[in-house]
Amino acid sequence: MLRRIHSLPGLLAGLLVMFMALSGAFLSLQPTIERWQAGAAGTQLSVAELSGAVARQLPNVSRIVRMASGTVIAYSDGAAGQVATRVDPATGSVLGPYETSPVFAFMTELHRSLFLGQGGHWVAGIAALSMLVLSISGMLLVVARLGGWSRVFWAAKGTLKQRLHVDVGRIVLVALLLSGLTGAYMSLVSLGVVSSGQDGFIAFPSAVDGGAPVPVSDLAALQALPLSQLRELVFPAPGDPTDIFTITTKTGQGFVDQASGAMLDFVPNSLSQTVYEAFYTLHTGQGIAWLGLALGLAALAVPVMAGSGMLIWWSRRRNQPNLKHNVAAGAADTIILVGSEGNSTWGFATALHDGLTLAGHRVHTAPMNALARHYHKASRMFVLTATYGDGAAPQTASRFLSRLGHFRASPNLAFAVLGFGDRSFAHFCQFATDVETALLAKGLKAFQPAGAIDRQSSQAFAQWGNETGKLLGMPLHLVHAPTVPRTRKLVLIERDDYGVEVQAPTSVLRFAVPSTKSAGVTAWLGLGRRLPRFEVGDLVGIVPPGSAIPRYYSLASSSRGGVLEICVRTQTGGVCSEFLHALSPGDEIEAFVKSNPDFRPGRGRTPVIMIGAGTGIAPLAGFIRRNRQRRPVHLYWGGRDPRSDFLYAVEMAQCLDDARLTRFKPAFSRTVGGSYVQDGLRADTTTIRDLVGQGARIMVCGGSDMARGVRSALDDILAPLGETAQHLKATGRYLEDVY
Repeated sequence: MLRRIHSLPGLLAGLLVMFMALSGAFLSLQPTIERWQAGAAGTQLSVAELSGAVARQLPNVSRIVRMASGTVIAYSDGAAGQVATRVDPATGSVLGPYETSPVFAFMTELHRSLFLGQGGHWVAGIAALSMLVLSISGMLLVVARLGGWSRVFWAAKGTLKQRLHVDVGRIVLVALLLSGLTGAYMSLVSLGVVSSGQDGFIAFPSAVDGGAPVPVSDLAALQALPLSQLRELVFPAPGDPTDIFTITTKTGQGFVDQASGAMLDFVPNSLSQTVYEAFYTLHTGQGIAWLGLALGLAALAVPVMAGSGMLIWWSRRRNQPNLKHNVAAGAADTIILVGSEGNSTWGFATALHDGLTLAGHRVHTAPMNALARHYHKASRMFVLTATYGDGAAPQTASRFLSRLGHFRASPNLAFAVLGFGDRSFAHFCQFATDVETALLAKGLKAFQPAGAIDRQSSQAFAQWGNETGKLLGMPLHLVHAPTVPRTRKLVLIERDDYGVEVQAPTSVLRFAVPSTKSAGVTAWLGLGRRLPRFEVGDLVGIVPPGSAIPRYYSLASSSRGGVLEICVRTQTGGVCSEFLHALSPGDEIEAFVKSNPDFRPGRGRTPVIMIGAGTGIAPLAGFIRRNRQRRPVHLYWGGRDPRSDFLYAVEMAQCLDDARLTRFKPAFSRTVGGSYVQDGLRADTTTIRDLVGQGARIMVCGGSDMARGVRSALDDILAPLGETAQHLKATGRYLEDVY
């Protein structure tokens, strides 16, 4: 619901909000320009001193206005009407004619009403309200995604556009909230819905002195008033001893007798007027030039937010399943709830949805986070969920367990849980198990034990469907066809083999684009011979023959080098690893690249601690290769035997020699007195603490067992600092690429 609230005004009013933000950014320059034109504040004159100086130079002066920027303007009566003259606020000297900027006047009216009159004020108000709603809902979404207010400034994760949207939003949030709130208020004032408090008049004094006027510089009430307090001083009509000065200050309005110099009456500003002036200042920056510039810079971020937000919305919409006949939750007899991190589980949920609908059921399918408080007509509920990391909830199920506390189940509602994962992970389908336990604790009954699908097996899913159909007394033939991104051919050009002696065959494989014999424009431009764009640490998905499921490998190279490099260990029964190890130079594969922006060393000069084991060294070696700035990098790596599987040994030695690598500490488990990579960390406890204290970023790549051992070792090492691997991970200083 919150995401919908955030998306709707962004989609409907996005262009309008961008226009208002950009025009507001232009107008934010006005306070600074006017402040510069007004000059630096010098000796503080009184209103009497300045008015006397102006009256001597401009005998026909009728009023003096001091703007919020400090600019003083005197208006005098001339043959062609009123003439505006700039006045030096430090001396009272006349400086010359004053003219308003036609550009700023045009942009001000455009910003306020789009030259559409009253209807334009409504449009401007809607834009301001949309900005306010977007800011508040965006803030709440960030809080929910990062896990609470205490984590609101922790490192954001996701794709580049997601991180850009969150990071820029956090920087400009306060300014956009202020602009949206004050803009909406100003529009309500323009529309007459809210009073500015400036439409009232104070009564003319019942009695005045009526004597001979004295020079304005001698009026006691004006002598006691600093110029900085003045807003406007209106002179009495010439030759009328019964007329008086009308004065408006920052705090109120009053009258001054031109003969006695006394303040005859003074009415303080009303509450509504005080509020209006505060909101006006906060919205325009008039009188606070630095605030105007800050608001203007924040407004320039709105197009960035709008563009990245639109890309996020489009990506999410494109990846959403096309669910046909998805009935309302309250009318469904079957509920399917989906927990997914990368949308792959939705493909299985769609197949189940279609199969049950075809069998005549009324099905409602939704994310697990959309769990309703009650399903009135449902008699069965399916929960299909992946597991994120080491047993955590995936993105669309992050709030499921907390929402379950408010769920009221019907007595006849039964459930079944189906988990998706990879058996090579220790916590295989752990979140699915946790969900089943929580549902049972809630008092619901399971009509079949929790199932588990390993590595998105379509065959296992079809078998689960047959078993479920028998329990429900109906045929349930589930056909899942995974969507694989568009692949391209790559040819193996080189391989280095290791590990045969220790029964762990491992190869470094290097691929390139096959040469083409075509002679068209594409070949002439070289487009057919280019690798897809990728960086070190991204993933390559390889689709082995006879399989529709890609296997992912971390990249040790960047596309700028013209080679795609991976490191692969043969897994017994591994369809893809055995296929890759059987390749000879010249053989081709089908592959695609998947971005992995959350695994990067980042910019800067702070140290980096890289930790890996086995083939996990591949992306780490790639990062070290590209460390041309000689940033301090400390590498801890574990293998089996230095005589057999010392991966990248020669290259790491070269990097040590030229300072791209600061320190390299390998550990080998199949040697006399063998050790593991976590043992090397514990042996360097003092060094690790010092590096983390300097702000070091830690990068871990390798198997899940190794990663758990490393986390445990680092927790022990960092305990005296009051630090943990989990906290470093949440703040963006502990990165994992674990398989």
